[in-house]
Amino acid sequence: MQHLAALPILLPLLAGCLLLLPPLANNLVRHRAFALSVGLLLIAVSTWLLLVTHNQGTQMYFLGDWKPPFGILFVADRLSSLLVLLTGVLVLASMLYATGGEDSTGLHFYPLIMFQVAGINGAFLTGDLFNLFVFFEVLLIASYSLLIHGGGKQRTQAGMHYVILNLVGSSLFLFALGILYGTLGTLNIADMAAKVQNLPEDKLALVKAGGLLLLLVFSLKAALLPLHFWLPRTYAAASAPVAALFAIMTKVGIYSIYRVHTLVFGPQAGDLASLAQPWLWPFALLTLVVGMLGVLASPSLRMLAANLVLLSVGTLLLAAALESPAAISAALYYLVHSTLISAALFLLAGVIGEQRGKPGDRLVAGRPLSQPRLLGAAFFVAAMAIIGLPPFSGFVGKVLLLQAAATTTEMAWMWPALLLSGLASLVALSRAGTTLFWRVSGSNPTSKPAGALQLSGIWLLLLASPLMVVFGSGITDYTQEAATQLFDAQQTLEFILGSGDR
Repeated sequence: MQHLAALPILLPLLAGCLLLLPPLANNLVRHRAFALSVGLLLIAVSTWLLLVTHNQGTQMYFLGDWKPPFGILFVADRLSSLLVLLTGVLVLASMLYATGGEDSTGLHFYPLIMFQVAGINGAFLTGDLFNLFVFFEVLLIASYSLLIHGGGKQRTQAGMHYVILNLVGSSLFLFALGILYGTLGTLNIADMAAKVQNLPEDKLALVKAGGLLLLLVFSLKAALLPLHFWLPRTYAAASAPVAALFAIMTKVGIYSIYRVHTLVFGPQAGDLASLAQPWLWPFALLTLVVGMLGVLASPSLRMLAANLVLLSVGTLLLAAALESPAAISAALYYLVHSTLISAALFLLAGVIGEQRGKPGDRLVAGRPLSQPRLLGAAFFVAAMAIIGLPPFSGFVGKVLLLQAAATTTEMAWMWPALLLSGLASLVALSRAGTTLFWRVSGSNPTSKPAGALQLSGIWLLLLASPLMVVFGSGITDYTQEAATQLFDAQQTLEFILGSGDR
């Protein structure tokens, strides 16, 4: 039990290493069987961790038994456990889809997937900023290779831009860490939060600069405008299972903003309280506007799905700008929904592109699909859910977000933005659906139907939407408790820092 908080990191890390060694190395059949088994085991461990943190409270793991603020600390609370479980579901669906042939287009697909999952889970579970930087680098290095997996000019170009941009972001991250460590003497998140509350005036400017640099880095990872331009092209260029897994990547940046700028620079931070809010309001709204324009102008289903991810980023950071437990609770529900459905759309785009042949997933007339009814039903469910129409989870998520706007000013800014984004999604997805499924002619004898495992990956993600409605009461209760725990800074500080004295 004491190692439970570290298992979601150690399990995929160890699996990735084993996949590179005999007897698993260079054997695709064994790779598939082993990776899918690890995916199921990861979901089981993540579910166990979520239940333990919900019923027994926050779980901590001290690497080498070094207590905070000096040692490496993993912290699993309700928020991080929820996102670790979300990552497990996403990676299993992506790997199921990849067994249809995407995993055979290049080397080391499954080891790279495992290393990326280790980095993602590490970012969610770490308790200090330096290790957040380390896990950012782990997941980014794996994502560089996954992005260009299978080769091609488009992927190589997108990969170059993606690598250069993230190298700049990593450099800024190091600058921010240097500034904060030099002024506060610690990078443990809880210890930083305690010291920021009583900061002398001569250090205020430097700590503020470090905090804003962190916001800049996290905004780059989250694709907040004007740092969003890498996302649509990168996600559209990646293979379908990789793009589906990448749906969680922006959420790592959003989680970092939630965690650091609520606990360290939140309402209790004295002179540095609510440091991010003046910046989040305008740029989150502009991200929504740019996302709406991108959705309406998307030339392909992959690009449409990528711009829908951008819409979700603007929505989630708009909730962060409200800086209230109710807003974060609604955002967590919407985060789970939007991540799963966006990933399903990427997988659907992959299947549709393969079955249409030369036109691919471009929104132009083409040959009929070999599985029009099955894929049409999947597209209909995904579209209804992502637009936010009942009875799917998108409707519940948007209602919760609208209710989180407590004042007239907040309503005046937030309601039109969310409702118009839904309208833009409705128009764009209606156009995409009619083009892909109705504007067809001739026959397509060379089109091959998708395999059972590929389709199971898609439906695993899609079925989550109605299930989130059926079990909505329990899920919203959980997200409310997670948000309340996130904002209860004093209890968090006493629990984490007090554990170092025992």
